Amino acid sequence: MKLIKLLLVASMVATTVVTTGCAYFGLGSRPLSELTEKYTDESSKFTAVDGLVMHYTDQGFGDEAVLMLHGEHSSLHVWDAWVERMATDFRVIRLDLPGHGLTGPDPKTETYDVEYMMGKVEAFMDKLGLDSVKLVGASYGGFITWNFAKEYPERVESMVLVDSTGFDQEVHPVLGYNTIPVLAGLNSWTLPRYRVRDRVESMYADEEKVSDEVVRRNQDMMLRKGNRKAFIDVARTMEKQLEEGENESDRIKYIQTPSLVMWGEDDEWTPERVMKQFKTHLPNMTFVSYEVVGHLPMEELPRQSARDAHHYLLYGELPQLPGNEEQGWVVPGNPRKGW
Repeated sequence: MKLIKLLLVASMVATTVVTTGCAYFGLGSRPLSELTEKYTDESSKFTAVDGLVMHYTDQGFGDEAVLMLHGEHSSLHVWDAWVERMATDFRVIRLDLPGHGLTGPDPKTETYDVEYMMGKVEAFMDKLGLDSVKLVGASYGGFITWNFAKEYPERVESMVLVDSTGFDQEVHPVLGYNTIPVLAGLNSWTLPRYRVRDRVESMYADEEKVSDEVVRRNQDMMLRKGNRKAFIDVARTMEKQLEEGENESDRIKYIQTPSLVMWGEDDEWTPERVMKQFKTHLPNMTFVSYEVVGHLPMEELPRQSARDAHHYLLYGELPQLPGNEEQGWVVPGNPRKGW
């Protein structure tokens, strides 16, 4: 009798592992149909760009278009809070970059370097008939943004860089994990939820703000078929492109595009040293930083960061706050203490 009970318990445990363990430990891939059902709405669209079917959303009103580019190993959903604010005045377009989100990997490439990404952004704009846009980019999306403004200044009216990469720096250890062959090989077949949570928490100053929903969404998107390999390719590409002499940061000084640079002061991924470089070398720039905020102000401080970016894209300046004392406010030309 005891043996039968043990077998029943073992069977229940095995069933639980099969039905839920695969999801938790990130084994296998998520069917695109399942992810599309869960993570799209009436604003979602798909279009073929040079043979790659790209996922994007198109929302809002207004003659001027804002195009948003997320960062490495993320998706267009990172901009959810900003779209709600900006859609009242702009046509807001968010894009799942190649190798990310519902767009997924491009079988024709393995590097996902900035030249490849810029080419896809340009072709995407051409496909939608966008002659010029206000371009917004976060982290690696910011790297793509300022490089695009440098190469195609006539197509970028203004830009917002959110905790952007750009100058000589090492990739964060969480990302560097994927540049080590043995560990990258492990990551290519399993992506446990706890590891995804660790990555997301490293991007927040306040870990308590990291919701289960955000962690699950990040894991689901990375488990889209092919995205884990792209995850590794992007990490290796970034490591190479951010090395000294490889990132063309010396050309930032030639960019005349009006720019807002935003930074979370507790960002572990884009350190203060990099922000100082932007502040020193990027012309026509306004800067704002946020206390007790990490790498993703649009998620960790959504209302205030959305307000600042929205006002800048409308009027070319930050909103005036009473006494300029409120968190996150830095007067242009009056740098934070110690800078």
